[in-house]
Amino acid sequence: MVTSIRHEDEVRQQVKELTHSPARRDVHPPIPMSNILVEPEGKNTAAAIAFAALYLKKIDPSSVMVVLPADHLIKDEKGFLEIIEQGARLTERGVLITLGIPPNRPETGYGYIQSGEIIQEGHHALYKVSRFVEKPTKIVAEEYLQSGNYFWNSGIFVWKTQTILEEFQKYLPDIFNGFKNLEPHLGTGQESKSLKDLYKTLPSISIDYGVMEKSDRVAMLKAQIGWSDLGSWEAYHEVSEKDLKGNVTRGNVVDIDSEGSLVFADKRLVATIGLKDLVVVDTEDATLVCPRDRSQDVKKIVNLLQERNSIERQVHKTVVRPWGTYTVLDEGENYKVKRITVLAGQRLSLQKHSKRSEHWVVLSGRAKVTRGEEVFELGPHQSTSIPKETRHRLENPYEAPLHIVEVQEGPYLGEDDIVRFDDVYGRKSAPPSPKQREM
Repeated sequence: MVTSIRHEDEVRQQVKELTHSPARRDVHPPIPMSNILVEPEGKNTAAAIAFAALYLKKIDPSSVMVVLPADHLIKDEKGFLEIIEQGARLTERGVLITLGIPPNRPETGYGYIQSGEIIQEGHHALYKVSRFVEKPTKIVAEEYLQSGNYFWNSGIFVWKTQTILEEFQKYLPDIFNGFKNLEPHLGTGQESKSLKDLYKTLPSISIDYGVMEKSDRVAMLKAQIGWSDLGSWEAYHEVSEKDLKGNVTRGNVVDIDSEGSLVFADKRLVATIGLKDLVVVDTEDATLVCPRDRSQDVKKIVNLLQERNSIERQVHKTVVRPWGTYTVLDEGENYKVKRITVLAGQRLSLQKHSKRSEHWVVLSGRAKVTRGEEVFELGPHQSTSIPKETRHRLENPYEAPLHIVEVQEGPYLGEDDIVRFDDVYGRKSAPPSPKQREM
């Protein structure tokens, strides 16, 4: 699994919950944490795939690689496994296989694949690929739907690891050579620094544009597997259970006379009246309102937020850490209030802050607290204060989750105001930000 450093903690926690708990071991064997590869920054799909291919080559040079985006729904699991097995056998031909989904509507949010001559008949027929095409206009998408030889580009690929590395060397030599130079550092103390240095130099390019659109080794398997890309709220509406008027509602929603709409409420009550084909999504971070057929344009909003350097794009109200989560409840000049959850058996690093003091109040569970030379326990409704420059640690050695409220006070409350002395998760102190250095 390849993820970014921003999502590392959440991915690790989900892997533990899904594959390491006793209740899940009969369903899926535990996935080793070493199978999670963390990119220091996002550089699109080509870099992520090259990173994974490098590790797979080290494990087994003759391995077959399957690329699966994380945000897809596949209803026909049996059919999906059959087509992956078929694709794995076909990789012996030295081809790069992509899964093409027969379209059932003139979708403008997906890229398309135009199929060429048929290579192998069957329910999951194999075709030569004539070309990849970008997301079309509505009129062009309708033409594609009628033609019968255009398929949605699923972004799911099957190939031999060695084959894709050969194509990287041919079409993306900068990425190939960069990862080749990284190879001697894998598994050493230099891996993390070398990876950061490498990613600073890599181009940001998709595997489709960088390799698949240029290679003459690409073939397509027709995949009728109940596939949906959940990358848009329109897609979420399509696959969800609807009421008699075609509405999808989740959470604390009260609606009157709406039709064909999706309304998602996280925590607050959301009341709607007379909507038609709209999307309303309310979370603790932000609220979205748009026509359903414009939900793909959320990416344009993200780009605008990036241009404005908006904090909403960079930081969620609730942040996942390897020990649990914290949620920012309120903040203002010189103060911040958080709700912190420490999972059973977990503990934060032994640390100190230079710019802020903290006050902890236990809501439920029991806390083991280190404050300077003191070590003591706190139960519900008990509290303690942590002066700035004081070494401290919060632990939960018990079986029940620990919930506390933390009030921070000081002239600077950034997450980089931290010096770690001991950390079971191997994290190091972040360098001070420019604002912190100025103070």
